[in-house]
Amino acid sequence: MKETKLNGESKNIVLENIQKLKQLFPEVFTEDKIDPIKLSQVLGEYLDEDEERYNFTWWGKNRSLRLAQTPSTGTLRPCQKESKDWDTTENLYIEGDNLEVLKLLQKNFHNQVKMVYIDPPYNTGNDFVYLDDYKDNLQNYLEITGQVSGEGRKFSTNRETSGRYHTSWLNMIYPRLRLARNLLTNDGLIFISIDENEVHNLNKVMEEIFGESNYIGQITLLSNPKGRSHDKYLATCHEFVLVYSKSILEKGSLSIKKTEKELATDYPNRDENGLFRELELRNTHREFGKHNRPNLYYPFYVDSSNMLWLEKAPARIPVYPVWDDGYEGCWTWGRDKVQSDKDLLIAKEVNGKLKVFRKSYAIQNGVVAKKQKKSIWTNKEFSTEKGQKTFNGLFDSKSKIFQSPKSVDLLIELIKMSNDEQGVILDFFSGSASTAHSVLKLNSIDNGKRSFVMVQMPESIDENEDAFEAGYKNICEIGKERIRRAGEKIKVEMTEKYQEQQKQMMVSEAEKVMNPDDLDVGFKVFKLDSSNLRKWQVDEEDLESSLFDNIENFIYWNILLCKALIFHLLSQAIEP
Repeated sequence: MKETKLNGESKNIVLENIQKLKQLFPEVFTEDKIDPIKLSQVLGEYLDEDEERYNFTWWGKNRSLRLAQTPSTGTLRPCQKESKDWDTTENLYIEGDNLEVLKLLQKNFHNQVKMVYIDPPYNTGNDFVYLDDYKDNLQNYLEITGQVSGEGRKFSTNRETSGRYHTSWLNMIYPRLRLARNLLTNDGLIFISIDENEVHNLNKVMEEIFGESNYIGQITLLSNPKGRSHDKYLATCHEFVLVYSKSILEKGSLSIKKTEKELATDYPNRDENGLFRELELRNTHREFGKHNRPNLYYPFYVDSSNMLWLEKAPARIPVYPVWDDGYEGCWTWGRDKVQSDKDLLIAKEVNGKLKVFRKSYAIQNGVVAKKQKKSIWTNKEFSTEKGQKTFNGLFDSKSKIFQSPKSVDLLIELIKMSNDEQGVILDFFSGSASTAHSVLKLNSIDNGKRSFVMVQMPESIDENEDAFEAGYKNICEIGKERIRRAGEKIKVEMTEKYQEQQKQMMVSEAEKVMNPDDLDVGFKVFKLDSSNLRKWQVDEEDLESSLFDNIENFIYWNILLCKALIFHLLSQAIEP
């Protein structure tokens, strides 16, 4: 993260897309305007004009799209007194409506974020739903937080009786996801926690924004093993994590390094090159064989000392890639690969038959073996109960200062899947800042240099809540305090391990602990605010007065500008 000067107007996404279109299809522009007839001719058969085509839409979708495309007039003001290690940290904590903040991040973080994780409101009817004002979302935010209207307005819920239960939620999430996609690197990933209320709609929205081909998968998480007893029919004990990428990724891109315990179990043999396991060289998939891979069907010759040869000779026994039932399969290596890596091959007798195996090492050329994650996660460390226990331990409290925070172990596992130890991690529904905590923790484990960007609306806390009694007035205060406490706790734990490590003569690369002083546990705080420039606004109910007000404002600022220019010219004229 090279720059943290975030104040200023947001990027004009629409204008930027028009410039890209002009580069691709200059012929569709006439007098700098798009000619829709020419555009349709250029697109030809790729233009879908069928009235009955497959489409996912809802009330307010077009307005929410325009909302995402409208540049923000807000600014992000630095708040150094609430920050930690301001001069050295690469981490950011931003207070404000995430829609406006995402617009303002377009300049500094366009194509810079490796991973987005969000845990948005699940639309259960009780969660806060961001009800955007289509006329001026920034003004809406300032009113909600009491910055322009005295006491401020209370956050809303989204009841089924409202008549637009799903559409209100979709109008909230749609523009934010569109803006988030722009921030991702080309190989970036987005993970979204969600339950059954909106998982189907969210999948459709994600397919539209990210593309069906960039769907990675849907993780089913055992989040509450006891189940929710208040549910109507079934006691729900799971939720989902949807995973999408910005572009098509290579196979295995989300596989993560195996743990030391897994390596010891999976690689039971050892030689001078380290831990290894023996894998059969015969292709174990029956769809491949002599019939469609004839170049991989050939014999090995095994001598009396079980040495392998490609050359036939007396007393050498031929071994073919034939299955036990006689099916003629094929090897996974060709002859050239065998010649170059022959020392990795082993001949062994299994149930009276000779078979060929290859050595697969736990660490090959400095790269630790990886595993592909499964689609169902049942580890108790990933449960909401564990997340609550970790949070309560940090705040030394048995009361629920924050309800149902996500498990740090769960988020660490997701962050690992991004396979980038120096990437930027963004969470624009930060809540209790579990994601920030997870980034700091994982960096301390694998010596990573990841940085985080947390965005959270300073939602007020009711006087009857545990958090209010503990002295917190809004969610942002809880999140910032959690990062401070988590950072200090992690540093204490690292210091103990680091000091112990210094006493040892030799430590393997995998076991090395970084110097605690090198771990970035700080964060810069920025707060969303209106910019110094007034926006041209017209009150449709009192058109005449509002027009005069805006004209007066326009004249006022121009007079100030002229005065400044005259002063500048005069000061230059009188200089010796």
